[in-house]
Amino acid sequence: MDCYENLAFSYDRLTNDVDYEATVQFYNEILQREGLHPRTAVDLACGTGSVTKLLAQQGLHVTGVDMSEDMLTVAWEKCLELENPPRFICQKLQELWLPRGVDLAVCALDSLDYITDPRDCAEAIRRIYKALNPGGIFIFDVNTPEKLRAMDGQVFLDEDDDVYCVWRGEFDEKTNICSYGMDLFQRRGNLWERSFEEHREYAYSQQQLTEYLRAAGFSHIEVYADRRFEAPREGEQRIYFKARKGKRK
Repeated sequence: MDCYENLAFSYDRLTNDVDYEATVQFYNEILQREGLHPRTAVDLACGTGSVTKLLAQQGLHVTGVDMSEDMLTVAWEKCLELENPPRFICQKLQELWLPRGVDLAVCALDSLDYITDPRDCAEAIRRIYKALNPGGIFIFDVNTPEKLRAMDGQVFLDEDDDVYCVWRGEFDEKTNICSYGMDLFQRRGNLWERSFEEHREYAYSQQQLTEYLRAAGFSHIEVYADRRFEAPREGEQRIYFKARKGKRK
């Protein structure tokens, strides 16, 4: 079963504490510091389209890309009423192809970590570089290896009136992958339906991702602490990357 197949229609309720507005605001601050005013954007691994919607509401022409048809269904419904609705494409990031270049590429909520083969991650970054217009910018965040290792043996609970979800984390030092099994209970009328999904994230280091970016052709690479314009500190849980494609001559 694909990741998010059962979770898709409960995802927003279980992640209502995620501050998408703050994430997009940090993108805007980076763009301001870079002196950029993008007109087109791609939201990579867009999920249910929360970031996609916010970018579109700023007037950007946005494409949302995700490998889950179920998540894209939710995203499409979420954005239906917008004056400038995004378009959505079902693709894996390592197979990314856009019909036209974009000025801005973003990838939120540690989505690159879900590419558990480093060769596929490097290929995804190469394809993102190709998808950007000259002078374009790529902004993304990842969970740090410290965070993913600390999830080993941890149990997490999310719930509301109609959904109950238990996550159990396990980190494998040999594969460098954190797996978390998810037991999901969703209310269906008077009954509860149980399902199970396994999510896996690779613990990419800052050096590893920087090398992939450079190999793809990116320059002006900077790494930030979690939504702060400073270098990541020891024990940082999430870090952001900014990289530029060569400017148009």
